Amino acid sequence: MQAPIFKNFEKSFSSPFRANPTGSIGVNLLHPMLERIGMKELSNRTAAFTDSVIRRMTRISNKYGAVNLSQGFPDFDPPAQLLDSLSTIATDPKPLYHQYSITWGSQAMREALAAKQEHFMGMPINPNENIVVTCGSTEAMMAAMMTVTNPGDKVVIFSPFYENYGADTILSGAEPIYVPLNPPAFDFDRETLEAAFRDNDPKAIVLCNPSNPCGKVFTREELTFIADLCKQYDAYCITDEVYEHIVYAPHEHVYMATLPGMFDRTISCSSLSKTYSITGWRLGYTIAPAEITERIKKVHDFLTVGAAAPLQEAVVTALNFDDSYYQEVLDLYTAKRDLFCQGLDSIGLTHNVPQGAYYVMMDISEFGYDSDLDFCEDLASKVGVGAVPGSSFFREPVNHLIRFHFAKRDETLNAALENLKSLRDKINPRG
Repeated sequence: MQAPIFKNFEKSFSSPFRANPTGSIGVNLLHPMLERIGMKELSNRTAAFTDSVIRRMTRISNKYGAVNLSQGFPDFDPPAQLLDSLSTIATDPKPLYHQYSITWGSQAMREALAAKQEHFMGMPINPNENIVVTCGSTEAMMAAMMTVTNPGDKVVIFSPFYENYGADTILSGAEPIYVPLNPPAFDFDRETLEAAFRDNDPKAIVLCNPSNPCGKVFTREELTFIADLCKQYDAYCITDEVYEHIVYAPHEHVYMATLPGMFDRTISCSSLSKTYSITGWRLGYTIAPAEITERIKKVHDFLTVGAAAPLQEAVVTALNFDDSYYQEVLDLYTAKRDLFCQGLDSIGLTHNVPQGAYYVMMDISEFGYDSDLDFCEDLASKVGVGAVPGSSFFREPVNHLIRFHFAKRDETLNAALENLKSLRDKINPRG
């Protein structure tokens, strides 16, 4: 079932793996050049990729000096104890802290991570059999996809989705099957999802919970329905749970792997980036049954060898934080969500209210743009605020939503809201 806002798809800005993407040098420039000099073509599977739209919007924000609410990284410090730990590790006389760690993660980090996740997931996790430490959740997702799929397999992905999921699927030789999350609540039609399983016999489903970009938190009932489909059609579930600790009341985070019969077929992917405000440390992980973990170890080894050794040692301090820290994180982001959403309300701008994560989708229909990318460029250059065009997250023809993030200091959010007050004065409606 397609939501009524899905329109003007042909004119939408393409995400990195759609056919004939706008502005792709791989399609428009490089192929003719190779023909002229008689070289063989580059890979077909990457020919339709563009650069990351999210990272592109950071560059555009920087170009115009705009307040960057596009790429989701904080502008405030990580916890002081964590920085102190990093300083201690950096000057520790033990030379091995600065050399290769164990490929699948240092023993200290895996043990601390297993204890933390056992606490929150409520299930036993063996640090030696169930965990692989990766270079961020981005590598965790890629390693999981390559572990599970063969060329020609199908993978179900909810749309909107974080842009890497489709690319991961295609790079693995598999085919993405998209199922819409229908705005404004971003619910899914159960018949549509079941048809995706029944008609395609997928090898896996990718589940981002809480969801980037829309902030949806899947209910226990919804997750149970998805789990039942996975068991009925013998599919794996690859989860992206990086926002597991940023779930706003009254919603709750339910780990797919904890549902009956699902641990054996779930690869739980996550990272430490969002929880501890260390997006640049690139520390992620997978949690999976021992047999699957053994395969992930091999894939991870050949992808990156290992994550940064001193950072793995330093982050043990944060993994040992007690529950009060995670409540502080939730309180912090609840306040930031309220500040930003109330600010948008005061300006009269239409938006969703996220149930989790730290993103807001704003409706730009009143401005009449055919291209949300053009709107975002004008927003950065004329209004001084950076955002991500929503079309980069949707398979469906959505061009009237843009994504802001609010993982910023209050003064940064207030500066962005102050700039947005002039939005209607500086960008005139088209059409």
